[in-house]
Amino acid sequence: MILLNPGPVNVSERVRQALLRPDICHRESEFTELLHGIQAKLLKLFVPGAEADYAAVVLTGSGTAAVESAVMSSLPQGKRMLVLNNGVYGERISQMIGLYRLGVSELKYDWTTKPDPERLRLALRQHPEVQAVAMVHHETTTGLINPVKEIADVVDSQNRVFILDAVSALAGESLDIAGPHIYMVAGTSGKCIQGFPGLGFVLIRKGFLEKMRSYPRRSIYLSLTQYVDNQGAGTTPFTPAVQIYYAFDEALNELMEEGVAKRIQRYKKIATLIRDRMAKLGVKPVLTPDKQSNTITAYHLPEGITYQSLHDKLKEQGYVIYAGQGQFESQIFRVANMGVLTEPQIAGFLDAFERICTKA
Repeated sequence: MILLNPGPVNVSERVRQALLRPDICHRESEFTELLHGIQAKLLKLFVPGAEADYAAVVLTGSGTAAVESAVMSSLPQGKRMLVLNNGVYGERISQMIGLYRLGVSELKYDWTTKPDPERLRLALRQHPEVQAVAMVHHETTTGLINPVKEIADVVDSQNRVFILDAVSALAGESLDIAGPHIYMVAGTSGKCIQGFPGLGFVLIRKGFLEKMRSYPRRSIYLSLTQYVDNQGAGTTPFTPAVQIYYAFDEALNELMEEGVAKRIQRYKKIATLIRDRMAKLGVKPVLTPDKQSNTITAYHLPEGITYQSLHDKLKEQGYVIYAGQGQFESQIFRVANMGVLTEPQIAGFLDAFERICTKA
C-alpha cells in the first residue's frame, strides 16, 4: 500500500528489517549503546555545529507525547504560555495547557493564515506573566508552513522561551534551531525521518534544561528532566519500545547518508510533481504556493466527488490519501509525500486519480 498520509509513512526494507534484531533488556549495556547512538545522531542531524549546546531526549510515545512533554516541562510556578494557533495541532497545544490552566488568551488565526510576528510582540509586552511561546512549524491541517525564524526572533527579543512543534517538519523543511535560540523542538520517528511511529523526542537547549529542574513536575510519564537524568546513565525511566528504537536508529542512519538538505529537496521535487499534475487537472489547492510545505498539499474536492468515494476508489488501487480535519472535513483532501516514495509511485497515484475523476 502506498501511504499518501502524513504519518505513518512507507519505510525502507532496511528499516523494516531492523525490527528483527535480537531482543535486549533496556537495563543492559546493549540498550545504552543504542540509545546514546540515537541521541548523538539526532544532534548531529538537527543542530549541526551546536551539538554541545543541546540535549536530545527520546521517549516511547507519539509526536504528541513529545510535544506535551515539552509544554508541561517548560513553565515555572506562576508563569504562563501563549500559543500561536492556526490549525488542529496548534489547537491541541492550547488544549494541553488548558488542562492545567497554564495559558493566556491564544493568538488565533484562520487555518490558512500565518501568525503575525508584530502581533506577537505586542501580546508579549502586554503579558509579562508569559514565560513561553508555542507554535507548530508545519501545520498539517492544511500543509501550512509557519514563519519560524520571524517568530523565534520576536520571542528571543522579548526574553521568552520558544517551543516548536516540528513533528511534521524535521527532515522535511529547512530549520535552523540553534541560530535563533529555539529552546525546545519536538519531533517524532514516523514522519519525515522515515521510521516507524512510536518514538518522540525533544531537543532542548542545555542552559534552559538546567532551569527546568526547579519547575513543577506536572506528569509522571512526560516529565523531561527525569528522562535527561536516566538517559545520561544510558537507560530510560520507563520501559521503551526497544524494537522501534532499532528501526529509528536505522532510519537515522539512512538520513545521515542521504543528508537532510538532499531529503528536503527530494520531497520538494515530488511535491512539485503532484502540484503540477493537479494544476493541469484543474484541482484547486487550499493554500497559495508561498504557504505550502514540501510534504503535504491540501486540495478542494473536485465537484461531484465526495472524500469517501475518492478515498475508497484510490485505496482499491493501492493508494491511501487523507481527509480534511475540523471545518475542512467535508471540503478537502490531503496528499502527503513523506516517506520512501518514488516518482513512478507518485505517477501511478496521479494516473489513478485522473481516471477516477474522469469517470465521475
